[in-house]
Amino acid sequence: MVGFRGLPGVQGGVETHVENLCPLLAERGYEVHVLTRSSYQPTLPGSKWNGVHVHRLWAPKIRSLEAIVHTFLGVIRAAVLGAEVVHIHAVGPAIVVPLARLLGLKVVVTHHGPDYERQKWGGMAKSVLKLGERLGMRYAHARIAISPVIRDLVHVKYNRECSVIPNGVLLPKLALTDAALRSFNLESGKYILLVSRLVPEKRHLDLIEAYRRASLSEWKLVLVGSADHPDAYSEKVQEVGKATPGVVMAGFCTGQILAELYTNAGLFVLPSSHEGLPIALLEALSYGLAVLASDIAANKAVGLDGDCYFRLGDIGQLANKLVERKNVLLGEHERELRRRWVSERYSWPEIASQTVTIYESILNDRRA
Repeated sequence: MVGFRGLPGVQGGVETHVENLCPLLAERGYEVHVLTRSSYQPTLPGSKWNGVHVHRLWAPKIRSLEAIVHTFLGVIRAAVLGAEVVHIHAVGPAIVVPLARLLGLKVVVTHHGPDYERQKWGGMAKSVLKLGERLGMRYAHARIAISPVIRDLVHVKYNRECSVIPNGVLLPKLALTDAALRSFNLESGKYILLVSRLVPEKRHLDLIEAYRRASLSEWKLVLVGSADHPDAYSEKVQEVGKATPGVVMAGFCTGQILAELYTNAGLFVLPSSHEGLPIALLEALSYGLAVLASDIAANKAVGLDGDCYFRLGDIGQLANKLVERKNVLLGEHERELRRRWVSERYSWPEIASQTVTIYESILNDRRA
């Protein structure tokens, strides 16, 4: 596995995907090696984590270069390790698919979304990402899309078959402790939650402004997440958040702290303009939360009722929905139904089984 930052507990949708998938593949008898970026990789007590071999590889901590350089080095390491399959995640890293094939590797690419649509990238970076998508989709032995929207994009642009294997969730135990709430001065059921990196496509400023307009005096807004590469946008979010009464800038959280924040939130909101298939939204549903999300295709692909969506960028509509949802509290039965629905539809064990089927198909295909 290559094309992501590190594991466990490294923020990012691709990172969460790999963190959940790899141990399940190891349980099924695969010898799984993950090739991580040394500057993000947490310190581990050994070279294995949950049955997965972890290799720290150097990569320059430069936003426009780190993914491609790291994946180039990772593919070479995979060849040295004698890998039967190299699984590349995301379209930027997929630019090295031709190299992987030249080295005799069987290649699977998971398309997590058209990253060239992200607002943070300039013209040159977008061109490189589009090239990565083209090379990955045309020359991989097998392609995976995390949503039907991405599968259709691949078919239309490249006339290639692409299996849909979504992101997933593990049904969590609801947190019974409240240390995080006390540390952030929060009241259970009386705050809105957003969990994401501080990047422009997550539209934090839309949510802060909608919260301000809604005048929810008894409720707070909690923004969980940080920026891998601090920039003008992340600084602006920090500045506006700290200046807006009721907004809590919680920073990057994981483990029990994050579980407490999810468990006790009154509402989860995802106002983003770009997603693949949003893991944070799935996680919110796995805690049984009421949710609101922008009406982009990737969010709608989750399959929620229509009243759970608002028009992208329509701050007035979002503010009105915040006021409406404040007065609609989900009971224990409703929360449990929501948890069961998302766990059945987005099951990591089923996702692992489907991924194994992809691997076996290309290993058994002598024409590949």
